[in-house]
Amino acid sequence: MSGHSKWANIKRRKSAVDAKRGKIFTKIARELETAARHGGPDPEANIRLRLILDKARAANMPKDNIQRAINRGAGVEKGQEFEAVTYEGYGPHGVAMLVEALTDNRNRTVAEVRHVLSRAGGSLATSGAVAWQFDRKGQIIVKTDGLDEE
Repeated sequence: MSGHSKWANIKRRKSAVDAKRGKIFTKIARELETAARHGGPDPEANIRLRLILDKARAANMPKDNIQRAINRGAGVEKGQEFEAVTYEGYGPHGVAMLVEALTDNRNRTVAEVRHVLSRAGGSLATSGAVAWQFDRKGQIIVKTDGLDEE
């Protein structure tokens, strides 16, 4: 029975599942760091941190990973520095838009945002050109389960 190794199939499936979990854990850890940096490491006083903690628990993220991420955000441990940035631009047909991003490299992120906007027929605007048209009312979250980024 050539090519029918049970262990090889288990190993392949496990590595795929572990890669998905790792991607989710990394994203949640970055959110935890940012929330702890902006509002402090106490979840009782930081509502954003409390919401992300609930999200981490729902994803079965280990407690030590959660605590390390909070400590990095609070400055107790040294870690990679992420910052939240907002870009303003115009999409196709002159539609005004704000793009919020969490990045470790502003230059790379602005280049990628500019590229995506220009490819779709839009352009990046200067600071303050679009923001006056918006009031923060809520957040739109799109589920990407099984979808390609494109």
